[in-house]
Amino acid sequence: MALMMGADPGVSAFPEGDNIFSWVGTIAGSAATAYEGTSYRLSLAFPGEYPYKPPKVRFETPCFHPNVDAHGNICLDILQDKWSSAYDVRTILLSIQSLLGEPNNDSPLNTQAAALWPNQDEFRKMVEKLYKPTA
Repeated sequence: MALMMGADPGVSAFPEGDNIFSWVGTIAGSAATAYEGTSYRLSLAFPGEYPYKPPKVRFETPCFHPNVDAHGNICLDILQDKWSSAYDVRTILLSIQSLLGEPNNDSPLNTQAAALWPNQDEFRKMVEKLYKPTA
């Protein structure tokens, strides 16, 4: 409810059909980043132990990023060992949106993206080349 009532630009999520444990989220790439003008679809699968265990979150839209692998899996501490039951869908999506512009190159899932990150012009070209929006 907080997500739907909030005024956070570029993030949204809703349950997928009648299954409250399966959600579809979207995040927009932030302005002044290599992801400006992009929008990504994510899947969120909540375990029965939620909110004490984190949901499984992955990109459905291809995303060229140092902390996202070819299958859409995300390396983000709050989705793993830094999880807190205080986090909600809004917090998760805002954290992923922030990660797009500020990757953790010390822990890359995509070494090619991590190596290219310092050259933002070339990085942006790869983002644009590999970005395929999902309807």
